[in-house]
Amino acid sequence: MRRIVCLGGGPAGLYAALLFRRARPRARVEVYERNRPDDTFGWGVVFSDGTMQGFRAADAPSHRAITGSFHHWDDIDVHYRGTRITTGGHGFCGIGRQRLLDILRERAAALGVEVHYERTVADTDPEFADADLIVAADGINSHSRTRHAAVFEPDVEPRECRYIWLGTRRPFRAFTFAFEQTEHGWFQIHAYQFSPELSTVIVETREETWRAHGLERMDQAGSLAFCARLFAPYLDGAPLLVKPGHLRGSAWLNFQRVLCRRWHHGRLVLIGDAAHTAHFSIGSGTKLAMEDAIALVRHTARARDVPAALAAYQDERSVEALRLQSAARNRMRWFEDVARYVRLEPWQFTYSLLTGSQRIGHDNLRLRDAGFVAGVERRLAEQVGVADARPPMFLPFTLRGLRLENRVVVSPMAQYRANGGVPGDWHLVHLGARATGGAGLVVTEMTCVAPEGRITPGCTGLWNETQRDAWRRIVDFVHGASPAKICVQLGHAGRKGSTQRGWEQADHPLPAGNWPTLAPSPLPWLDGISAAPRAMDRADLDAVLAQFVHSTRLAAAAGFDLLELHMAHGYLLASFLSPLTNRRRDEYGGDVHGRLRFPLEVLAAVRAAWPQERPLSVRVSACDWADGGLTPAELLTIARALHAAGADILDVSTGQTVPWQQPVYGRMWQTPFADLVRGHTAIPTIAVGNIYEPDHVNTIIAAGRADLCAIARPHLADPAWTLRAAAAQHYAGQWWPPPYESARQQLERNLERAAQPPEPV
Repeated sequence: MRRIVCLGGGPAGLYAALLFRRARPRARVEVYERNRPDDTFGWGVVFSDGTMQGFRAADAPSHRAITGSFHHWDDIDVHYRGTRITTGGHGFCGIGRQRLLDILRERAAALGVEVHYERTVADTDPEFADADLIVAADGINSHSRTRHAAVFEPDVEPRECRYIWLGTRRPFRAFTFAFEQTEHGWFQIHAYQFSPELSTVIVETREETWRAHGLERMDQAGSLAFCARLFAPYLDGAPLLVKPGHLRGSAWLNFQRVLCRRWHHGRLVLIGDAAHTAHFSIGSGTKLAMEDAIALVRHTARARDVPAALAAYQDERSVEALRLQSAARNRMRWFEDVARYVRLEPWQFTYSLLTGSQRIGHDNLRLRDAGFVAGVERRLAEQVGVADARPPMFLPFTLRGLRLENRVVVSPMAQYRANGGVPGDWHLVHLGARATGGAGLVVTEMTCVAPEGRITPGCTGLWNETQRDAWRRIVDFVHGASPAKICVQLGHAGRKGSTQRGWEQADHPLPAGNWPTLAPSPLPWLDGISAAPRAMDRADLDAVLAQFVHSTRLAAAAGFDLLELHMAHGYLLASFLSPLTNRRRDEYGGDVHGRLRFPLEVLAAVRAAWPQERPLSVRVSACDWADGGLTPAELLTIARALHAAGADILDVSTGQTVPWQQPVYGRMWQTPFADLVRGHTAIPTIAVGNIYEPDHVNTIIAAGRADLCAIARPHLADPAWTLRAAAAQHYAGQWWPPPYESARQQLERNLERAAQPPEPV
């Protein structure tokens, strides 16, 4: 490449330019910036200690200059309810954004990069006709991205909070979060020192709170005065500052979450905020942008096939962008909805904040500040009345007359091995092995209340005495062989019934022998493939309700400790709850209250038939992952109504309502929904969804995001998942089957040996 043009003179554009010049010293490398050199948004930039290793390898001189200008700190202070909680070991460093730009500009100039300010240009300008590569580093409001939106397909989502980026001469010795409640809602600051003289102060609040205080009508001076009054206890008399002559530095903004489906188009490529954004609460926007520059130069500087190199660049960086966006989304939502955490004590509020991105867990936090984590474990033990602190996953949990010995649940997993709805030896071994594997609670697969309510011919049922007695055999084994408790999940497949087994052509009709299905509305599961269900009339509603009650009585006779009603995943009761599947015009359709009517009737009847000392759970789909589906407000309405009708705990799942859903997967990806319900309603919840490490369970429980954690696939691979987790954490209080005791010590030794560094050869 002979000519490379960077559009945008921020950290991404300048860093890319200097790295290209290093890699191609004979190439002409230019930077065009529409603003003046000192027109920079924001005050300080935060990096973690680990981030800087990659910068050293990319360009040692700029790395030395940047690190030489750093202000370091290890502590985080959280001010909440008049209490300051300090935790250490976090390892951050800050630098003034203007200082960072000066360093990069000086380094670029020393390498021969041409930098032009106050020049508004476009990738389509004739003067760039001979450019081999044009790097669009023009930020969150990228003109290049907008101009070619049909190619880049940006997904731009304005978020729920307003924020204002300010400065102050008050030195903050720690990264500081402070929360203040007003008559209209919560405000919070993110504050950190980035030089000997200056600190950044970002003030954030929800849009409706911002409007209620009249901040949309205030001028710059009014906004500063309001923020200074509200956060005066943390400013020690120092004024809040805006950048001189720079209006954007004092404007209240909405954060824009941006992610492009495609990052390159011909010779044009996006980097930094032009391609993706990460919320400032995780401090990774500049890091992402500069790491984009490193990867782009590595892939393209000496490439013979530039389009292929650009594709490789996107393939590499989109993974990191998605990973950080997932963490940023979780942390962003934490700050957008601080009100859900106000029931927490300051120590748990702080723990929840620190782990809010789901990137930092219990183990990592222990490495940073062992004393803080020990204090959290001690207080959690006190809350449940046990004398000894322990990993949170091994705390007992009580619901009505039920006591679970730990917080691990074997999630319902369809086996499709029943004959005529009768569970057999497979189910005995499957559920029995997981009970003796240490889990506090095991849950049956969805057990159907009628033959026509099955998903497949291999599904278990509980509509006759033969099935009851087969289940009693399993329940008796679980109770006799372990301290685990066992839950039956009752459900009706609705329009998703009469299909092939999971390992066949899942969700497709049987090749022969199909039975008619029921639903609130006559909408087939797969258009053109599935048969349309019959829209339920009054007789159908009465019959299904009676089937649930009959199965409940059989479950009680079989000795189950807990009953769960399946109102999720697009099955019959879930189909009433979602507006995507309930199109009824009678009293069982319409708004959320109408859609709730039949599920509530079933729940009330089941609660009346179920022994009062035994708890009842409901599994709900909190989100349909499709346009027009359930809203968060409707979810909370549903949760409160279910609790009022007799649900003691909610098993919070998502999706599977419609085939065209678009879930956002990741670690613990459904936990935020359990957190949402628990935080806003105080109803106990079970978290599900890609929870696969003991650290995940410990973190979720300690943060108060859920009361129990349901784990599915890891239990398929390892029935003794909980025993292994106890051994790995040296927790001796976990029950083991007496015949397996000899394995405990060996496992502990082997795990401890595996954790040691290898001996030199």
